[in-house]
Amino acid sequence: MKDNPISILLVEDNPRDVALFREMLGEANTVQFELTHCNMLSSALTLLRKESFGIILLDLSLPDSKGLDTVVRTHAAVPNVPIVVMSGFGDEELAVRALHEGAQDYLVKGQVDSNLLIRTIRYAIERKQAEDALRKAHDKLELRVQERTAELMSANQQLLWEIEERRKAEESLREALKEVKQLKNKLREENLYLREEINLIHSHKDIVGNSEGIRTVLKQIEQVGPTDSTVLIQGETGTGKELLSHAIHNLSARKGRLMIKVNCAALPPTLIESELFGREKGAFTGALSKQLGRFELADASTIFLDEIDALPLELQAKLLRVLESGEFERLGSPRTVKVDIRIISATNRDLAKLVSEGGFREDLYYRLNVFQITVPPLRERREDILPLVWSFVQEFSKRMGKRIESIPQKGVEALQAYPWPGNVRELRNVTERAMIITTGPVLHLDVPKIAQSGADQSGTLEEVEKRHIIEALNTTGWQVSGKDGAAEVLGLNPKTLESRMKRLGIERNKKNA
Repeated sequence: MKDNPISILLVEDNPRDVALFREMLGEANTVQFELTHCNMLSSALTLLRKESFGIILLDLSLPDSKGLDTVVRTHAAVPNVPIVVMSGFGDEELAVRALHEGAQDYLVKGQVDSNLLIRTIRYAIERKQAEDALRKAHDKLELRVQERTAELMSANQQLLWEIEERRKAEESLREALKEVKQLKNKLREENLYLREEINLIHSHKDIVGNSEGIRTVLKQIEQVGPTDSTVLIQGETGTGKELLSHAIHNLSARKGRLMIKVNCAALPPTLIESELFGREKGAFTGALSKQLGRFELADASTIFLDEIDALPLELQAKLLRVLESGEFERLGSPRTVKVDIRIISATNRDLAKLVSEGGFREDLYYRLNVFQITVPPLRERREDILPLVWSFVQEFSKRMGKRIESIPQKGVEALQAYPWPGNVRELRNVTERAMIITTGPVLHLDVPKIAQSGADQSGTLEEVEKRHIIEALNTTGWQVSGKDGAAEVLGLNPKTLESRMKRLGIERNKKNA
């Protein structure tokens, strides 16, 4: 079932471009568009005073307006309608200035296809809606603070008349100020988290792939997304588990609030409890202020626990309690905090096996494993490799100002033959490196040299993985992290690589070095 039609005002004086945009918009399968056309800015501004539109596609070169002045005048007339600028030139400086003057995005006409145009339109509308929602939430909170402050001032007047009433009012004042401070702190921390995550949220907006494995995963997401059930995502590192968690969250009733992410393996063991559950001032040495934990920030929303297998056993019981009752205590506080959250967890390990080995609580495993989604590795869906590469090429082309027209067949065959132990993340790194060194319209992709080793590749999956990691370490001189380190070559997080090395018993010695 399609969504309601999106009304578009196209301001363009070139009939060929108008026809081309109509054709591209007509190719949309998941959304309908209602297109209105004006060939001059003056007629467009007149129309905008009479009718409302979901988005404006604006040419910078019109008979009655040229350059950035076109953006300035349009944004001033309808500041609440997203504007996507279209130009015949890939001028990075002009694009930045257009965004500064109020545009949501900038497209180069010769580099736009149907998919990019439709994604850009939807992204611009959703980004504008997100900004408006955040602004409204902020205004609502400010109003609440003002109203609460007015109440406190009224209560303070009562303190002058009677000692007993003053004692009660002072108690009420302390509680109210505490509530206001908590609300302000929560808003500030959510805003900081939003600024850190906003690029990531929109960098991979669509799940690319049409293989049977990906279609199965998408069907499972559609089934579980609208529910409030706990989800466990299993798959190798780099397969896109976090991207799937965003897709699940965005299908739920909680999508209006930001999803909170936690990588359990990346948090220091000494700080993981305070990061998850929060702390009071003075809870431990160095705790100079109170801090809200990630579970508290995720109240009324979703929390994504990546690499859940790395969560220490002593904290697994506390997580189990949150799953069962929604309750926990901050570090250093006896007061119980109650939250309403949905938990999505992910792992690249066999949790059932970890349970049998005593490394993971069985009761927690069954609580997390209400609905399981298994993401296939890239080597099992090779038909998705080329579409993924082209999606990365589009992303990097815009960022680097390069135009790629083709990929040699030899490079495509090398991509198809490579086992991709780092999965989609490694493929993205390979594409980015190729984009950096490419100077012409032909993209030459080289798979990592370690994949071309003539050594025997037989053995169990764990043996192949161990041998592959050792080859990467030998290639990089046993440099794990940093530029050109083994983690970068394999497309892994350095902490994840260190965890795998420990699990597989990989240590530097004369035989391996």
